[in-house]
Amino acid sequence: MSHIQLNDFKPSLDRGASRLRECGWILVSLIFFLPPFPLPSRLRTFLLRCFGAKIGKRVVIRQSVNITFPWRLYVGDFVWIGEGTKILNLAPVMIGSNCCISQQAFLCTGSHRFSLPTFDLVTKPIEIKEGSWVAAQVFVAPGVVIGPNSMCVAGSVVLSDVPPDATVIGNPATLNRARGK
Repeated sequence: MSHIQLNDFKPSLDRGASRLRECGWILVSLIFFLPPFPLPSRLRTFLLRCFGAKIGKRVVIRQSVNITFPWRLYVGDFVWIGEGTKILNLAPVMIGSNCCISQQAFLCTGSHRFSLPTFDLVTKPIEIKEGSWVAAQVFVAPGVVIGPNSMCVAGSVVLSDVPPDATVIGNPATLNRARGK
């Protein structure tokens, strides 16, 4: 097994926007998204749209939500994103309509190749299909697709795709049952 040699690490991330735009987003995020006081969701969705996010209608975004790159965020209609949610969207994150992302969920599109001494960055998109619920403190790994009308139980670690109409639970998350069965 090789050992990580971070002195050989070469950042390879395409940030998807200019440094000026990114700095502008960081400032807006520090003022309007990260503080723990409530602000109108309409203001937050307006600001996200100003930075390139595609946001549907009647989206609720609670306080202390951390979004890395809004220009890589796609949110359908009637979505709720809970307090303390982190969206590390080094690759696109797509959230379908009628979804709930509960408190302190972590949608993570980036990781590293531990098997390589250069610790190469790997990014893969996340897609959460319509009608799904990512419950409180769920971790969703890079490349995961959560099927429509599915639920990820609180505290689960979702490392692989979730089928439609399913409930997954645990670390790593496993199929608990098909919904409605």
